[in-house]
Amino acid sequence: LDRAFPRSPRGALKIARVLLALATFLCFVASNAHEAYTALAGLETGITLLFLLLYLLRLDAKMRWLFWPLADIFNSVIAALFLLVVCLFAIIVKSNKGTLAGGVLGLILLVLCVADMILLCKKISLARPRGRNAPAK
Repeated sequence: LDRAFPRSPRGALKIARVLLALATFLCFVASNAHEAYTALAGLETGITLLFLLLYLLRLDAKMRWLFWPLADIFNSVIAALFLLVVCLFAIIVKSNKGTLAGGVLGLILLVLCVADMILLCKKISLARPRGRNAPAK
């Protein structure tokens, strides 16, 4: 268990993403919004929670067969694109106040996705060797 991860900027951002995605999901469910809105918010909650658990339990260090930060960047990019489209539709249509609130929270979640993507891009370097076989400098 990595006790320092929740206090790190990336950890705090992941926790904020999970909580905001959950709030967005609950707004869409409570307002009987279109199924696409609810599905996107639910999937974002689940996937972000899985990445949070992956880093929290240090499973990324044990499962080296995938470059997890890059997968996390792809998740953030795809989530940001889908959130942009779906939440703008939710705000424009605004069938009720719950859908409008979910759309606004989704746009805030989009900003957190972009911030997470920027933090991850600063963290990784594809030019530097990784793992135990890396030469000492």
